[in-house]
Amino acid sequence: MLRFGYALSCEEHPPAALVRNARAAEQAGFDFAMVSDHYHPWTDRQGNSAFVWAVIGAIAQATERMALGTGVTCPTIRTHPAIVAQAAATAAALMPGRFWLGVGTGEALNEHILGDAWPPARVRREMLEEAVELIRKLWSGTVTYHRGPHYTVEGARLYTLPQEPPPIYVAASGPQATRLAGRIGDGLVSLAPDRGTVELFQASGGAGKPRFGQVEVCFAEDDAEARRTAHEWWPQTALGGELAQVLPMPAHFEQAVQTVREEDVAEKVACGPDPDRHARALQEFIDAGYDHVYVHQVGPEQERFLEFYAQEVLPRLRQEAHV
Repeated sequence: MLRFGYALSCEEHPPAALVRNARAAEQAGFDFAMVSDHYHPWTDRQGNSAFVWAVIGAIAQATERMALGTGVTCPTIRTHPAIVAQAAATAAALMPGRFWLGVGTGEALNEHILGDAWPPARVRREMLEEAVELIRKLWSGTVTYHRGPHYTVEGARLYTLPQEPPPIYVAASGPQATRLAGRIGDGLVSLAPDRGTVELFQASGGAGKPRFGQVEVCFAEDDAEARRTAHEWWPQTALGGELAQVLPMPAHFEQAVQTVREEDVAEKVACGPDPDRHARALQEFIDAGYDHVYVHQVGPEQERFLEFYAQEVLPRLRQEAHV
């Protein structure tokens, strides 16, 4: 069944605002939320990067119905998978039946901070696969010993566990990561409305599993304001290639986006107050085969965005999908 979600951007909002926004999104009728897990923002202008597990604990108490997952956590370098397993188990115990763990191979921006080398993509995928295996072992509640190529755990046992382990959804973009997501994940997370990605995920073991797609938008009173805001707050979305994975500091992203134009960002972000434009952006993901579509409203204005979606966007999409 089609579900609509809301992206909580830890890079753009302080923690108390994230909790308020999550509660407001639930009241606006969103089915779920995805909260980012970063150590740094992409750029200094964004200005925030709260510890996601503290934020999740607060959201667990501020909401009643809305499901929540990390979008996404890298359980490989900055945070050992045994610690991620404990954090996610606690979150799931606080939110019975409405928490999941989203994971991915991460970015140097967040993972370099302890001085570890940033591995090539092949090694990062290996690390993620081993991390997911270890997390699931720990969620069994048994005393766990693990000696793998990347991680060692000696006699660890999690005592605080939910009644059922939360699902693990795996972020992917390229074909190799998508195959990995199909093989080890309980669902897919992606940023592009690409039917080929969905089909490859399904063919690799993901048939019947949830598919999450993130849409970037910027609602404002007029197109010009929305385009300015998107360019000011989220310029890195227009960077191509592997820059998002390999640049280690916000200052480097600040340098890289100097050549990004307002129109470049507007090609990636659905800007303005036209509900049809927003609905079309979400429909692209639905048409590509995603059954969970979540919206990232770029910039500080969240209250008017939530009202706009509650009144003008979500009802028409649900009516068209007969949800």
